Order: sequence, then C-alpha cells, then structure tokens
Amino acid sequence: MNATTPIRLGIIGCGNVLEAYVPQCERLKARHLAELIAACGRPNQHERALTLGISRFTSDEDEVLHNDGIDAVIILTSIPEHARLATVALKAGKHVLVEKPFATTLDEARSLMRLADECKRYLICAPFTTLSPTFQATAEKVRSGDIGKPCLARARYGWSGPWWNEWFYKPGGGSLFDLGIYCITTLTGLLGSVKRVSSFAGVAVAEREINGRRVSVEAEDNAQVLLDFGEACFGVVTSGFTMQQYRSPAVEIYGTTGTIQMLGDDWDPDGYELWQNAAGCWQVFKETTPDWSWADGLSHLVDCLHKNKTPAVTKEHSFHVLEIILKAQQSAREGRALPIESTFEPVRTAQSRRSESEPAHLAHDRTREHFQ
Repeated sequence: MNATTPIRLGIIGCGNVLEAYVPQCERLKARHLAELIAACGRPNQHERALTLGISRFTSDEDEVLHNDGIDAVIILTSIPEHARLATVALKAGKHVLVEKPFATTLDEARSLMRLADECKRYLICAPFTTLSPTFQATAEKVRSGDIGKPCLARARYGWSGPWWNEWFYKPGGGSLFDLGIYCITTLTGLLGSVKRVSSFAGVAVAEREINGRRVSVEAEDNAQVLLDFGEACFGVVTSGFTMQQYRSPAVEIYGTTGTIQMLGDDWDPDGYELWQNAAGCWQVFKETTPDWSWADGLSHLVDCLHKNKTPAVTKEHSFHVLEIILKAQQSAREGRALPIESTFEPVRTAQSRRSESEPAHLAHDRTREHFQ
C-alpha cells in the first residue's frame, strides 16, 4: 500500500463504541494517514452518526463491504455478527479490524485466520490493552526480571451491566466475551500462553431490565476464572455484570522478589506501582499517556499498513484468548479443569518516546505533545 496515500476506512456498526473510533479516524485524517469514507448502521443510528460528523451513512452493509473505495473495514456490531462480517470483508479484499471477540467458536476463528492468510489481509481483533504505553512499561518490568519469577497474577474488570440491548445476556454474549476478555488478553500478554483453565461462571441475576422490558439472562453474568501458565504460575480473572464499583488495581503480578500493579483499568490505565524487596518500598509511576484510547488498535492498523509491518496485535493471540474463554465456559458447566491447546508468541512494541524519556514530574500538561 502506498505509504503516502491515506487508508480509506469503512465502519459497520454505529452503536455505543462508535464514539471511541470516530475520534481516532479524525486524528488519523488530520495527519493525512486515513480517511473515514462511510459508516453502516441501523436506521435509528443515523442521527448518532451525523452528530459525530459522519457524512456518508448507509443501512446496507454491502455499501461498505463491497465498496472499491474502502481499504479496511472496522466491525463494531454485536458479538454474534463479528465472524460473518469479517469473513465477507476479507473475501472482498479488505483489511479487517473487529471488536472483541472476532468469533464465538473455534471453528469460526480458525476459518477467519486461514482466510486472512489466504487473502493476504490484516485481521486484528480488540481488545488492544497490550498497546498501551503503561502495559508496555509493565511488561518490560516483568520480562526483565524486576519482580523475579512471576508466581501469581490477578486481573479484574466488571460493572453493573448493559441496559440498552439484550444480546449481552443471550448466547453469544455474556460477561466473559464482553469484559473478561480484557483481563485474559492482558494477563496472557504479560505472562504468555495458558496451559489449563478452570472456572466458576453462571447467572447471578436471573432477569435484567433492558430498555424498560424484563428479559431472562441466559449467558453468564458472573465469573471467576483460574489460569495455569505452567511452572506453578497461576492467575485469576474476576469479571461480571455484577460489580457495582471497585478501587483495586486492574492487574497484579506477584513475583519471587517483588510485585507490580497496574492502576486504573487495563483499558484505561492510570500508571503502575512497583515493589522490589531490594528497594524495600513502593515505587509509584504516574500515568504518562492519559489520552491513550482503548480504540488505539485502529491507529496501529493504519501504521502497519503504511509501513508494511506485522501488527503487534496478532490473530494467534486473539485465538488463544478465545479458546481460554470457551474452555472457561465449558469448565464451569462440567466442573473440571480443561487443557488449552493453542499457543502464541507475545510481540513487543516500542514504547512511546514520551513515556520512555520524560519524567512524569516534567509533564505539566500530559494531554499534549511537548516541544522537543
């Protein structure tokens, strides 16, 4: 792809997450790197699209998927639609960014990965927690042995649950696909492939009110997932549509000589803190990139297309995370630990220049780039 020609983007799905991706498109357009050509959504989403400045709106997905003027498709629909739309987009010669997860079965996921390879197109899947500068700094500390050998890990993400669409609570939805996937992506990004999974998962709140109507909950809304990384390194993920509030770190890694904790949420980090036995104190590292967006995978995809480089967010990692979730759901049903067959190789990305070189106390306004 021509490095000087903006990547032409199309969006399918104009729900809540659209508000995160449109600003990414605008920043890329300002840098002459990409341009949003069209967006597809339900007719009742037209007003939202107009409010966000999207000039070309359609309710016909083919006008995006088969548009010769679009290079990459961003899929932001409900989870059950992801695999189908990604398949059509790849077959139409598009690069694909898809919100999490990229499929709901391993067979669908394998087919998509194979198709992306055959079509020689990028397929990258959210969540993009491993791209944040705070994640990268945390990962470097872990990989460099700053806390010794990792032994235990914990991650959490949850809230009281969506009220605007019932698919979250139906088969193909659930708290692990919607929320736990962040934690599992982050922990595997830090510690590598999982060998076994065991879990408790179920329906804690039998009915939910969706747009004023009571609906039965069929997918898990409450989960505790135990991950075995091998060599007696274990992790736990706490997630559900059952968590009203929390004030604990997003991620904790306990090693033989120290502890590292990511503050905030892994999709919205707020720095990290490090304990090392040799230092005998907590060291707190302020957030250096508060404007980092959980939709940063789009900027990463565009950068990879311009530079013809392999994305750091790999489909193999996404497949591994999907297998863990599906096996966790199965484990909860059957009451036994299950082996994880897939593996992946974590890809390191360069930390931002600012987070590497500038001490936090010198950043008067962390939301703006500084003169060099």
